[in-house]
Amino acid sequence: MLQVWGRRNSSNVQKVMWLIGELDLPHEHIPAGGSFGLTQSAEFLAMNPHGRVPVIKDGDGTIVWESHSILRYLAARYGSPRFWSDDAGQRSQADRWMDWSQSTLQPAFLTGVFWGFYRTPEALRNAKSIEENLSRCAQYFLLLDRVLAGRPFIAGDGLSLADIAAGSNLYRYFELDIKRPDVPNVQAWYDRLQLRPAFREHVMVPFDELFGRLSF
Repeated sequence: MLQVWGRRNSSNVQKVMWLIGELDLPHEHIPAGGSFGLTQSAEFLAMNPHGRVPVIKDGDGTIVWESHSILRYLAARYGSPRFWSDDAGQRSQADRWMDWSQSTLQPAFLTGVFWGFYRTPEALRNAKSIEENLSRCAQYFLLLDRVLAGRPFIAGDGLSLADIAAGSNLYRYFELDIKRPDVPNVQAWYDRLQLRPAFREHVMVPFDELFGRLSF
């Protein structure tokens, strides 16, 4: 059986669990990271020398870490053709947005805003950095709004790994008390994602315990 190590309120774990839910894969979830610990144990470090979640171990003993690598592995092994086309050009439609999400959107939102604003105690916040990252987020979501003007999902007509990589940020982005641009197409996309049971179960997870908390 597939085993998954991570904590439910980790955004990177949520991506993996969302795809597992979409694929309806039997799995065992092992709480790890944050207040659960385990990540610095010898056993965990033998799986992931970086000591971070998520980590998966598949039934044949295959171990994968890094959330987007896990998404690609699960899609290739269990999600063809829905999440993993045999056509390299078709796969690239989702792949490029996955990389964009990881290299551009996630640093601005999760690091710059969620960590910089929500997880950092008020007395330690860098207001200038937060404003700069909010401005970047506005640009990125306006870009997504233009892309989504002509399609229901980022890479086309159906849910793909692109939506899972970028869409896992939406619950926190729309729940935080922050300035946001008017992005009706992104809002409509978010509304569609909320209709998916796997999104509601694995992404719309309360994160109150993370407020003002830089470490566990």
